[in-house]
Amino acid sequence: MPAIPAPAALPRSRRRWAAVAGLLVLSPISAEYLIGYGESTNRPLELLAGLLILAPLYGTVAVLIREITRRTGRGWPTILLLSAAFGVIQAGLIDQSLFHHEVDAGDPDWATEPQHTLIPGLGVDASNLLNYVGGHVIWSFAAPIAVVESCAARIADRRWLGPAGIGVMVVLWALGAVLVFSDAASDSTAGPAQLSGAAVVAVALIVAAFTVRPTSGRSSAKAPSWWLGGGVTGVAWCASQLLPATWVGTTVNVVAMAVLGWLLLRWSRSPGWGRRHVLAAAGSALVVRAGLSFLVEPLGGVDGAVKYAVNAAMLAGVAALLLLAARRLRRGEPSTC
Repeated sequence: MPAIPAPAALPRSRRRWAAVAGLLVLSPISAEYLIGYGESTNRPLELLAGLLILAPLYGTVAVLIREITRRTGRGWPTILLLSAAFGVIQAGLIDQSLFHHEVDAGDPDWATEPQHTLIPGLGVDASNLLNYVGGHVIWSFAAPIAVVESCAARIADRRWLGPAGIGVMVVLWALGAVLVFSDAASDSTAGPAQLSGAAVVAVALIVAAFTVRPTSGRSSAKAPSWWLGGGVTGVAWCASQLLPATWVGTTVNVVAMAVLGWLLLRWSRSPGWGRRHVLAAAGSALVVRAGLSFLVEPLGGVDGAVKYAVNAAMLAGVAALLLLAARRLRRGEPSTC
């Protein structure tokens, strides 16, 4: 009996568009849905409809950050700095959540906690600044980019879009940003100085993204196993989400993230570091995000059984996606980055 031929691989153009579509969807899911705080958590159709706004707002930025970085031959420092810049743009200029301090008495306790780390004169809460901007860096952009690139490892370092595709992403982002801005503007309490300051910081981060150069030296120490690296990063992600919103908690959080950044930089320069390590670090962030959703009380009245079912479905989806990415990496795709 003749052997049945294996299914043909997707044409390169289709693989690129599949990767773009995956990142467009994973970015907003990671940013907004995995943690399960939304009042539509128990309404799957509303979650799907929400992607029509969130994918242009988050997903297009993730795609553009990845595309710009790969086209210019740069690496993760550029991705992280551009992610921070768009985190400031998102939280400081578009939805202006950095400057919104009013609370609804009917919200859960986590949403009505007093702000203990308000920075005098700036009208910005340090804990919220770390949570919003740092959250965008990790969960909105960097982790989704790493996971999708692992799923598409054969084209991870290549361009995914042409000029027309980039133009479409820019237009979609602009439309989403205008829609969210117009909705948030009526409740905005940000003054001109605060908005100008956010714009200056965002521009500075963008300039730094194209100025920073990766160090050329290599570390003599061998990189840890990918599962150990994923475990360390997972503990750090979990701590960053659970530390209290106080000056002590915020300070510990900043120090922990700085130490983690130093470790990742050191490991990435060590022999044996590869795409599995990147996937482990990014995947642990998604797992932590989805796992902690079981502890979060959503906004609005959400039935407990439905909430936990949605949380479990999200966690299972993350596990399936990471298994797929790991399988792709084991099938002989490039292992270094």
